Amino acid sequence: MIENREELRKSREAAEQEMASYACRILVCSGTGCIATGSQKIYEEFLKIAKDTPEVTVDFQPHDDKAHLGVKKTGCQGVCELGPLVRIQKGDKIVQYTKVQLSNCKEIFERSVEGDDVVESLLYEQKGFRYKSPEEIPFISKQTRVVLENCGKFDAESFDEYLAGGGFQAFQKALFEMTPEEVADAVDRSGLRGRGGGGFPAGRKWKQAASQPENERYVVCNGDEGDPGAFMDGSVMEGDPYKLIEGMMIAGYAVGSANGYIYVRAEYPMSVSRLKHAITELEKRHMLGSNILGTDFSFHMHINRGAGAFVCGEGSALTASIEGNRGMPRVKPPRTVEKGLWAKPTVLNNVETYANVPKIVLNGADWYRSIGTEDTPGTKTFSLTGSIQNTGLIEVPMGTTLREIIFDIGGGMKDGGKFKAVQIGGPSGGCLTEQHLDIPLDFESIKKFGAIIGSGGLVVMDEHTCMVEVARFFMSFTQRESCGKCVPCREGTKRMLEILEKIVDGKGEAEDLDRLEELAEMVKSMALCGLGKSAPLPVLSTLRLFRDEYEEHIAEKKCKAKVCTAMRRFVINPEYCKGCGKCARNCPVGAITGVRKQCYHINPDICIKCEACKDNCAFDAIYIEA
Repeated sequence: MIENREELRKSREAAEQEMASYACRILVCSGTGCIATGSQKIYEEFLKIAKDTPEVTVDFQPHDDKAHLGVKKTGCQGVCELGPLVRIQKGDKIVQYTKVQLSNCKEIFERSVEGDDVVESLLYEQKGFRYKSPEEIPFISKQTRVVLENCGKFDAESFDEYLAGGGFQAFQKALFEMTPEEVADAVDRSGLRGRGGGGFPAGRKWKQAASQPENERYVVCNGDEGDPGAFMDGSVMEGDPYKLIEGMMIAGYAVGSANGYIYVRAEYPMSVSRLKHAITELEKRHMLGSNILGTDFSFHMHINRGAGAFVCGEGSALTASIEGNRGMPRVKPPRTVEKGLWAKPTVLNNVETYANVPKIVLNGADWYRSIGTEDTPGTKTFSLTGSIQNTGLIEVPMGTTLREIIFDIGGGMKDGGKFKAVQIGGPSGGCLTEQHLDIPLDFESIKKFGAIIGSGGLVVMDEHTCMVEVARFFMSFTQRESCGKCVPCREGTKRMLEILEKIVDGKGEAEDLDRLEELAEMVKSMALCGLGKSAPLPVLSTLRLFRDEYEEHIAEKKCKAKVCTAMRRFVINPEYCKGCGKCARNCPVGAITGVRKQCYHINPDICIKCEACKDNCAFDAIYIEA
């Protein structure tokens, strides 16, 4: 039990001593990506090897004659594509291993834990150079980590490790050295803007909620990260749950709230598990509940699992879902800060926004403003995916350019491809192209080009990407996820999807583009909620930047990228065809005919474009004609 400020200090000192006592720590990445590639078994294997080693004691108080060894499960270590990831930490020295398999564990233990050697073949390699320390790896060294600072460094489930790393110092400062008004003012002066997509100033929202005459107020966290390819908030909830909770506790103190709710998407079971564990640990120590640290401040945490609906990422739909109602947006005003959860004043921010708060309170508003741009201070996390060398989770100062992210941090295009575009902001975002590579990424700058930062998904595309199909894919997602409450979104997105499907099926007409643009503008201006209004952005941006591809699909019935199935034509190259007949035997519809030892032919009128012939040709004689 931590009943007061003095006991918190003693607990921190004990935790720091425990951390300092480790001779070595084996840090196994247990983010969702690495878990999917087998990191749990690797963690168990290291634990078994360590416990079978008589010279060490594992995760207990050290003995005089034994080295104290830690085997820990951390949050996301960032380089997701190269998992499972393992770090070996001895004092300040850390070795980063990639693509670790069960068969590597014993060698790593013998050479890097018991000895001071490294397994060269498991180090991160780029352009023929191998990097030993994670801080040397370009993908990591070029980042500025504030929100993700602890991810990959500490045991994600350990309260003591979070405490030893400086955890709850900001909460302690707010509670004992600042008034609630001063806390809200510090967040306001820092310029922190909501990282969930809208970019509304967080401090201003807190002040508005605190100024309401109603005394019962709520603090709500939006962890319903529904964008395809986005996993920033999930990584924070998995890898640093105590930081999120500390940020919410500070918000609760600032606005006079005794209850906090975290709304987590149902597809994040590990986030739910680690948050529940963290809340239980804090309640056990009396760091959550009534009269925290002997003060009048009380704060209780609750977790709600989302129902898997994308629309529940919208604020009013989210609060409706927590209340047990169907998650559907409502008309505003009143705004959430006036009437939110159970019609009470509510502060609603996303995971990343709350995770910034402890550092702002601890280091001050001026420190935070020293990072990023004047209008958008601080950092932004992005999930970097697509046709790029280094995929994973990154955090960079606001104002960083796409060129820096894609070519410096991301390592450039995959397989020597040529950069074509990047989809930013998920299904509610837009495309940026080569002409936008040097614009600063902040809320205001990219709005001018018909895109939004959104929650932070970055999908990089090369010349093999069909932009019409990209628009169709995102429209299919938003149309399927529409709650159906308002006609513009419910019917407008459906009609837009029908036109896009008609175009990629090779049946488009010239007037379809005018209809598509008209519908997109209508939905953008008339939809009820922010998600509906931004749903047409992928269509509008691709129409503006890649109209020639739309026209090519319609006029020439061709897909330059050879992606749209209906427009692909399979052809047999007579120079390579050996006349073996294997393609004909594997064709399910009998579209291929010919005589053995002579070139075979494909009848395009019968061909269903299943690719069975191409997949089974041993001589690469079959190709797709654009």
